[in-house]
Amino acid sequence: MEKKIVELFAGVGGFRIGFEKANPDWETVFASQWEPGKKNQFAFNCYKEHFENEGGVTKFSNCDISTVPTSEIPDCTVLVGGFPCQDYSVASTGAQGIAGKKGVLWWEIERILKDKQPAFVLLENVDRLLKSPSKQRGRDFGVILACLNNLGYSVEWRVINAAEYGFVQRRKRIFIFAFKNTTKYHESITKISAPKIAYHDGIFAKRFHVKRDNDLNKINETEITISNDIQDVSDNFKYEFENTGMMINGKIYTAKTEPRTPVQEQVVLRDILESGVAAKYYIDGNDMPKWEYMKGPKAIPRKSKDGHEYMFREGGIAFPDPLDRPARTMLTSEASKNRSTHIIQDPETGRLRKLTPLECERINGFPDEWTNTGLTDSNRYFCMGNALVVNVVKELADEIGHIIDCE
Repeated sequence: MEKKIVELFAGVGGFRIGFEKANPDWETVFASQWEPGKKNQFAFNCYKEHFENEGGVTKFSNCDISTVPTSEIPDCTVLVGGFPCQDYSVASTGAQGIAGKKGVLWWEIERILKDKQPAFVLLENVDRLLKSPSKQRGRDFGVILACLNNLGYSVEWRVINAAEYGFVQRRKRIFIFAFKNTTKYHESITKISAPKIAYHDGIFAKRFHVKRDNDLNKINETEITISNDIQDVSDNFKYEFENTGMMINGKIYTAKTEPRTPVQEQVVLRDILESGVAAKYYIDGNDMPKWEYMKGPKAIPRKSKDGHEYMFREGGIAFPDPLDRPARTMLTSEASKNRSTHIIQDPETGRLRKLTPLECERINGFPDEWTNTGLTDSNRYFCMGNALVVNVVKELADEIGHIIDCE
């Protein structure tokens, strides 16, 4: 089985970098990246700058993926992508059956999977996907599982906080690994009990170890069977998914797992700082009161639309960010002056400053100056706020490579 990848919603190439770090034999045969409403497609330009001239045969798409016919997408062994968390509800369209909401990118993934039928799929999303929407907890993830089940896939998932496994960012994301029921891997996994998959032998347990105390009684209690009627799932499904789980042949198992601690080698902010930082990244003393207010605790009287008065409360954030801990989750707003922006005390000068774009790349595990391809600082920060932690992908790619070798 060839190690060929299709990368959707590619950003600046985090999945591709992770897979190629695991094994240079991985070949990306198609990549799609499009930022709606942006005249300057800076993420795509960065991706293309790095990969266009490597001598490979990668095809690129810089348009709405919904406009790309599947006939233009090459066959692959693994489809990867980090897609937005949206409303995945479906609606009846009469004789045409059901249809997802226009613009919701999950349905483009489903469309491509239906036609291309890759053996394996690796997706990334924010962890709230498991709990959304608030009025019907678990429905959105249930719709995704039902779609994959109908397409002949089984699934394993895990919410991974990168910092809990030694990496330098407290970034919590769900990773979804799907595999065709016709693969040898599916045949082997069905011979293993659900608890052993979750705690010992699954793709995530092998790379991201969890505590195993009393685990054998925790998971089978929550077994359910997913309906193959997507409309029914959308209208009625409600379920408390935990951070770890699987769907094997339509049966869902889930459990709350905890990382095995302590981490042997924890990378912290101090470890990734650069020296000789330019003056533009330092905080102007005149701005200090504003930073202190944004970072500090607040109790602000407010009034709702119906006239109800209430007190808005907000806890404080460490100011400056501690250098002996991993970074907080980086957001796309890192370039701006706001509460979530990282502010550190520079070890060389003792002055407060923002992180540099290069340091943000290191926090996500990208090569130094990866986004320094003509992008503005603001765009570089935005790209890193949208990116995933490359080393998490590298670990999973290692395991997927072994799985494919056994096919």
